[in-house]
Amino acid sequence: KSFLNHTAYLSCYFPNSQKTDIKDLIVFWQKDVLEVVHEVYYGQEIQHNLSPSYINRTKMDMDKWTLQLLNAGIVDEGKYECVIQRRDKGSPKVIHKSVCSLHIIANYSQPEITQLHTGEPKPNENMNLSCSSSGGYPKPKEITWIISPGNITYRPLDPMAVSQDNVTQLYNVTSKLNIAVPTNTLTNISCLLHLGEQLGILVSVPLVI
Repeated sequence: KSFLNHTAYLSCYFPNSQKTDIKDLIVFWQKDVLEVVHEVYYGQEIQHNLSPSYINRTKMDMDKWTLQLLNAGIVDEGKYECVIQRRDKGSPKVIHKSVCSLHIIANYSQPEITQLHTGEPKPNENMNLSCSSSGGYPKPKEITWIISPGNITYRPLDPMAVSQDNVTQLYNVTSKLNIAVPTNTLTNISCLLHLGEQLGILVSVPLVI
């Protein structure tokens, strides 16, 4: 995983148990088998075979057998294969292959609750609320609401609305909630943006009614 517009690190996972000198090796990365991302030819980094979108964006850490991909974007997501060949009699011989997947993360804004009506809510009426967050990636799992006291969790019947920017590929999400106006007690309403495994949850500032 790499944050949007940061440097991504792609490992070859090459143990090099024989301590082979990189000057005796050809190392190259390719993406989705179609694009040449980086090439080290007997110790020298060369660019004339690279796909245009990767020129001047990659460099190899020769000690860690790791490729640095600068300014990683959403278009860079995919599977990367590292192939290592050793100098041999005749044509070079493949001695190692490995594959890793790159996933890009962009931070969503803190979810924000807005009331979709004017004036103070009155008892025995319903109120409409909206929870929105923007500028994130990948697409989140869902938005839920929590109402306390009681810590009651609401999952609206209507799924969250999702839009994706055609240029940046970032997502904006909105969820709407219609509930009865609380009476006789101070009530906190929060919305939670669930980003998926390992990415956690973003929580709004509570709305106090």
